[in-house]
Amino acid sequence: MHPSNLLKPEWVGIIRRHVPEAEKTGKLHPNQLALVHEQGWFKFLVPAVYAGLELNLPDQVRLEESLAWANGSLGWVVTLCSGAGWFGGFIEPDAAKGIFAHPQLCLAGSGAPSGTATITEGGYIINGEWKYASGIQHATHVTANCVIKQGDETVLNGDGSPLILPFVFNREDVTIQSAWKYVGMMGTGSDAYRVDNLFVPSNRCFKIDASAAKVDGTLYYYPFMQLAEATLTANMSGMAIHFTDLCETLFADKPFRGRYNAGQQQKVQQLLNDSIDKLNQSRVDFYQSVDASWQAVSQKADSAVALKAVSTTSHTLATLARNIVDELYPYCGLIAANPDTEINQVWRDLHTASQHSLFAFAE
Repeated sequence: MHPSNLLKPEWVGIIRRHVPEAEKTGKLHPNQLALVHEQGWFKFLVPAVYAGLELNLPDQVRLEESLAWANGSLGWVVTLCSGAGWFGGFIEPDAAKGIFAHPQLCLAGSGAPSGTATITEGGYIINGEWKYASGIQHATHVTANCVIKQGDETVLNGDGSPLILPFVFNREDVTIQSAWKYVGMMGTGSDAYRVDNLFVPSNRCFKIDASAAKVDGTLYYYPFMQLAEATLTANMSGMAIHFTDLCETLFADKPFRGRYNAGQQQKVQQLLNDSIDKLNQSRVDFYQSVDASWQAVSQKADSAVALKAVSTTSHTLATLARNIVDELYPYCGLIAANPDTEINQVWRDLHTASQHSLFAFAE
């Protein structure tokens, strides 16, 4: 179904009305943020025991596609910050209770292991700098991956690789650095941050693995890789649908149609129709794989094949979303190159989001 079916029209109005101001300020507009908190969207994946929604993955992915359709920046911030909320399933309960009790809860962070955590009595001393933390301007807590050190020596895994573990910091303990200067996703405020000689207690360190889950639930047994692939792909799909919606309106506009003769008009319209059909068929395949994988994991069945299908259909849909937009773009005229227009904003957002490392290769 079309993503609009999952959002109230007044929500879409609030989200889209404030996009220009969000792009100017480099973060979600206060009215957009108020809506996010009101609906609990940052708590999609927070365990129910900590007053989170603990949504099943099929429902979550569909909602995230809808939010990205409404606006790429808002959808991306909700996806990344609610994704960090998923860590609540792995954090020690004595620490998690305090973290997730915050009334304006929002976790932001980075998966890059660009910090070090040196073991000390009762915890770790953290130093590092991380880039691209979407939503950090709204964060109450910040997560980061660190290479574990014992003195000057790197602690190793059994296979000889460095031991890397995630941590959660209080927002006031990190220094935000302005770093997000890209053409799209301008409302995400995906700035950098750093910490210097920060002591973090041991219960703020956790391990992302089903065997290390502290909360019993299918959501925390589902593999992180497929969860990330599915949720980020949903954002690409939502933005591509927004673009094709705008193309439908644009191509039907009488003055715009005057730029093409009858044969050219037919060709452009057929391209749009075919693009929408291909996108929707790929979405069907994608959602079928997500649903099947969730069922397999929830039933504790052999899920390897189903999870592989999630990876395959995710990469296929993400690539198709970008290719369809690029194929339609040349027929949209200069309006699509004007940064003050909605269609250009969607184009910029999609192409910026597509640079995420998960989309670099087919699988």
